Amino acid sequence: MHAWEGDPQPEADSRLKPTPDYGSLGPASEQRSPGSIKPDGGNPRAFIAIAAGALLALAFVSGGPARAAWTEISQFLSLQGKPEPASPAIMSPHELEKLDHTSAQHQAELLLERAINHYEGANDQIAARADNWRSHLELSPQLNSLITTGLNSNDLRVRAAAIEVDLAAMNVAKTGDNMESLIQQAESGPQSQRIWALWTLGLLGNRGVARERAIQVLVAQLQDSNPEIRHWAVEGLAYLGTNETIAPLLQIFHDDPSPMVRERAACSLAQSGMLTQEQRRSVIPQLLNYTEDASLDAQTRGWAYHALRDITGQNLPEDPSAWRNWYSSASN
Repeated sequence: MHAWEGDPQPEADSRLKPTPDYGSLGPASEQRSPGSIKPDGGNPRAFIAIAAGALLALAFVSGGPARAAWTEISQFLSLQGKPEPASPAIMSPHELEKLDHTSAQHQAELLLERAINHYEGANDQIAARADNWRSHLELSPQLNSLITTGLNSNDLRVRAAAIEVDLAAMNVAKTGDNMESLIQQAESGPQSQRIWALWTLGLLGNRGVARERAIQVLVAQLQDSNPEIRHWAVEGLAYLGTNETIAPLLQIFHDDPSPMVRERAACSLAQSGMLTQEQRRSVIPQLLNYTEDASLDAQTRGWAYHALRDITGQNLPEDPSAWRNWYSSASN
């Protein structure tokens, strides 16, 4: 999800995909934490220090090759600068051949990790295999973490791949019948079912299943008296990602009585979900109006500035004139 520091957070869910900002935010999963890999045997830092010291001493004694070796070691890779490829980001035929003999769980985890790292062919493999993974995947901490990472990617194709894996992991087929079943749950089920259904409606709609029906239901749920239902209707709209979702999200950002729901709408317009960069930039004029809207409280106007910074990449002060001057010059 993308949550802005210091902003109200949605009520905790059993699956920390929500607080949807970007994560495989779907209700119902465990919070994950990255694992750690520790080398066997002793302290690697101490070993490196000893080796470096020995090379340094040798360089001063013998010069020549030893000094050159020390120079090479000392020129460690900086964190600044352009990306430095480790190897071509291509899935090899050998790797794909081995993949056919592994479990669906391994396939999903490996291919989503490769997609996140922009390996050529990974998205194609996910598209070809995802339907066959249904009923064979477990939302393990590792897979859940990868889905959340994918949904937070700055590449919409990676987010789409994460959606495909999430639907497969939830055993949700991309059919009109499933959409109708989810709509019934969203409209009349218990709260936990409604939340899950609203989230999944957005994912299915994004993958091309009954988009118009999905947006009708999600927009209708924005009028629910329960802020948690409105929150998840916002998340569903964000992941649906069509032009028709923009106006409802802007209205909710301006008018919803819940600060949490307003924040989620702002983040959906600026960062989360499946809107394109072009779609997000289309809301700049309205966000500029919100920065000067006296009917909005200071916190909501602050979120309008947050959204403007996220959409434009500009780090201007919270001054409407500064933003309007920038927008005027950028539009010419």
